[in-house]
Order: sequence, then structure tokens, then C-alpha cells
Amino acid sequence: MMMLLALAALPAAAQQDFSRVEIKVTKVAGTVYMLQGSGGNIGVSVGDDGIVIVDDEFAPLAPKIKAALAGITSKPIRFILNTHYHGDHTGGNVVFAHDGPIIAQENVRKRLASGTTTLGRAVPPAPKDALPIITFNDRATVHLNGEDIRAVFMPHGHTDGDSVIEFTQSNVVHMGDDFFNGMFPFVDVENGGTVRGMLANDENVLGRVRDDTKIIPGHGALSDKAGLRAFVDMLRGTIGAVDAAMKAGKTLDQMKREKVLGAWEKWATNFVNLDHWTETIYNELKQSVAGLLRSSHPGNSAT
Repeated sequence: MMMLLALAALPAAAQQDFSRVEIKVTKVAGTVYMLQGSGGNIGVSVGDDGIVIVDDEFAPLAPKIKAALAGITSKPIRFILNTHYHGDHTGGNVVFAHDGPIIAQENVRKRLASGTTTLGRAVPPAPKDALPIITFNDRATVHLNGEDIRAVFMPHGHTDGDSVIEFTQSNVVHMGDDFFNGMFPFVDVENGGTVRGMLANDENVLGRVRDDTKIIPGHGALSDKAGLRAFVDMLRGTIGAVDAAMKAGKTLDQMKREKVLGAWEKWATNFVNLDHWTETIYNELKQSVAGLLRSSHPGNSAT
């Protein structure tokens, strides 16, 4: 499954025959389209002023992505926004940087520039041409095509540099990987991601979007407020189930054997299966309990 390679931040060009990938184009609403190939979903705003793309998948797919864009409009690419640093969303930066400036939250540039470790695998620094040249802390807005395209920082969700992109006039939101439609998400805990941060981010968005808002997930089919609400309910429910099991004294192995998250098994994938998701939540809650105990007994020391 390509998501496994992408989320592990491996050199994807060496792992897949990209000649077999086709780019699917979907009209979403207003100025906005969604492109799907291999990796994270791409959001596109198209109008008289040109093109704004959100994420750009992998470098070998850039010619196909450009061909898909040319099938929509003859206007040039003006700006590129990155929702976070993972290679399945930023791999095309090295190509698209020659078309327009790349914009991202400041932690995206830091992680691309320094290199990272994800799922225990070292990822080298990105080429200089692939780095965002405009960064922001909390939010940035691109005013193009009669659209206020707003990038809003969502802290400590999928990573520590996530942005949700709002196409305000078109009533469309690109969630990046804070929303995996219909599947358990990957939470990059090695790079600032947290399950409860993701839940808080998604609840924030859910409270602000309209019932008829179209929502582009980082992975999965085009969705809406009801789809995001189902994802939020899954996050809240699975966190609660693991928390209850921990309070009942169950170990992680017991939780896995007893399938304490069995009610949500339909969300499992080959990459983030039931055991993986159980362990992700358990480890986060266990760290929180340990931190609480340390703060409650600051004078304790080993004897």
C-alpha cells in the first residue's frame, strides 16, 4: 500500500512504478478541484489569476499533475501550499518550486531542512529547492481567484506543523492528514504528532464549518461535515475505550488480545491496523499518566 511507503517517508521513487499512476480530477465546489494520484490528496484553486495547489505528492508525478492541471485551465501555477512535511505531500516541491513560491507553517520548513526520523527510519534533508520560502506561525492567507485561501496552523495533530487550508468563498476545506477519511490515521509521534491534538484540531474545524462544506481529506475520498464528524467520533470513542481499559488495569497486550477497539475494526487498514492504533493511543495516555504522577510528586527520587 502506497500510504505505508509515504508515511514512512521512504524515497518513494525507488519503491513504486509511477508510470502506472493516473491522476483523477474531481470538481469540488466554486474554484476548487481535488486531484488524486499516489500519496496525499491535492487541493487546487483555479481562476483568472492562476492556480494555487495544496500539496504536490511525489516528484515523479509532477508531469502528470501538470497535465491534469492543464486539462482544467491554461493559467499558470502561482503558489504552492504544504499542509505538513511528509514526502507524499511535499515530494513534488522540488519541481513545483520553479512555478511559484512554496508556503508552509514554519515547522514544515524546519523538518524538511534538517531531516527527520519517522517510524524509526532516517529521512535526509530535502533539497534546497524543495523548501518553503514563505513560512508562517499561526496563519497565512493567499488572496487569488476571488478567493481567500487561508492556511490555519493546527498544533500537534498529525505532526507539529499541520495546516488546514480553507477556501472561504468556495466553502471547501482541505484537512491535510488531520483527517483520514474512513480509516485510522497515522500519528507521527516522533515529530510532534498526538492523538488528542488531532482530536482537538478536528473538533475545532467541525465547530466552524457549515453543514454543506466540502472537505478534502489527506487520504481517502472527498468528504463533508458528516464524514469529518464520523472521524471525530471514532477518535473520541477509541481514546475513551483505551482509557477505560487502562483504568480497569488492563495491559496493552490484554487490550490487543481482547480487541478493546473491536467496535471500530472497519477503520483498520494494512498500515494502521487495530493493534497499531490501540498501541498509539495507549502509549500516549501512558505518558500522560506518568507525567501527571511526576508533577504530583516532584520530590520523589529513586532510592
